[in-house]
Amino acid sequence: MKILGIDPGLTKTGVGIIEVRNNSLFFVAAETIYSSASDPIATRLQHFHKSLVEIIKIYQPDEAAIEETFVNKNPISSLKLGQARGALILSLGLCGLRVAEYSATAVKKAVVGVGRAEKMQIQMMVKVLLPKAVFKTEDEADALAVAICHNNNFRNFA
Repeated sequence: MKILGIDPGLTKTGVGIIEVRNNSLFFVAAETIYSSASDPIATRLQHFHKSLVEIIKIYQPDEAAIEETFVNKNPISSLKLGQARGALILSLGLCGLRVAEYSATAVKKAVVGVGRAEKMQIQMMVKVLLPKAVFKTEDEADALAVAICHNNNFRNFA
C-alpha cells in the first residue's frame, strides 16, 4: 500500500509518499510544490492542483492524508491556507483517493511520541523510520510524517 502525505501551504506544499509492506515502511518520494506570492490566488490553486495530479499519476498512491489547518493570529492567512488545503483535498478526491485529516499534534505524536515536538525532532525521527528518505525541505519531512501518521491510524480509516 502506498500512502501520500501532504503538508499544505500556500507558498510551498510538502508531498511525501511511503510504501507499507509487511508492517515495514519504505520511502518512495518527497517533493515540494512551490507557488509565487505574486500570482493571483486562482493561478496558485490551479498550480497546486496540476502538480498534485501529476504526482498522483506518477506514484499511484492508494490512500492520502493531509495535515489540518491551525488558525493563526492572521485570519486572512488562515483563510488563504484553507483555500489551498481545500484545493488539495479536491484534487485528491477527483483522483479517487480517500483523504484522512490529522492535526499537527497527532502527526507529531505519531512520529516523535510527543505532540509538541520541534521540527528538527520530526525530521530526525522521519530519518529513523525511513532510513533511505531524502527530503530537501522541512515541508517534505512533515509530509512524510503525515503519511507515517496515517499508517499508524489507517485501520480506523473508513
